[in-house]
Amino acid sequence: MSILKKISVIAFVLLISQTAFAQTKLGHINSSELVGMMPETKLADDSLKRYTEDLNSQLQMMLTELQNKYQEFQSKQSTMSEAVREYRAKEIQDLQTNIDNFQQRAQQDIAKKKEDVYGPIFKKAEQAIKDVATDGKYTFVFDTSVGAVLHFNESDNIMDSVKKKLNITAETPKKDMPKK
Repeated sequence: MSILKKISVIAFVLLISQTAFAQTKLGHINSSELVGMMPETKLADDSLKRYTEDLNSQLQMMLTELQNKYQEFQSKQSTMSEAVREYRAKEIQDLQTNIDNFQQRAQQDIAKKKEDVYGPIFKKAEQAIKDVATDGKYTFVFDTSVGAVLHFNESDNIMDSVKKKLNITAETPKKDMPKK
């Protein structure tokens, strides 16, 4: 009789696990593609581009100034006193140091600006995905843009539902976006 009880318990556990698995609903979406379709992304792209161009313009002016000072120093150094020559050389070195510091700071500022302009877009897309997943009773939604899912025959692509949630029309151009 104990063998019969063990078999009954095993059968019961298998039945419960089969039922639990049957209730699992899987979905997938390419979040980078979604973000690329959002109208806010074009505005963010334009804003980041203008910001980067402004910094590059400032850097170019600084480089031109450095080049002019260096050329002037080269052409006139033979007629300069040692004190003036040392002063001008130090001035050029300081300008080069300022340019290096500016470049480092500009890279940091661009990264911060990118986070500022794309952050709200990523959050909005993420919230829409969560809302659709909750409404559709999805147990898991995989993001195919990170390449983590190699096979997803048995999951639903929820892109259309999320686009509907965000009021994105089919005519919205697709655009690759940087990953979060």
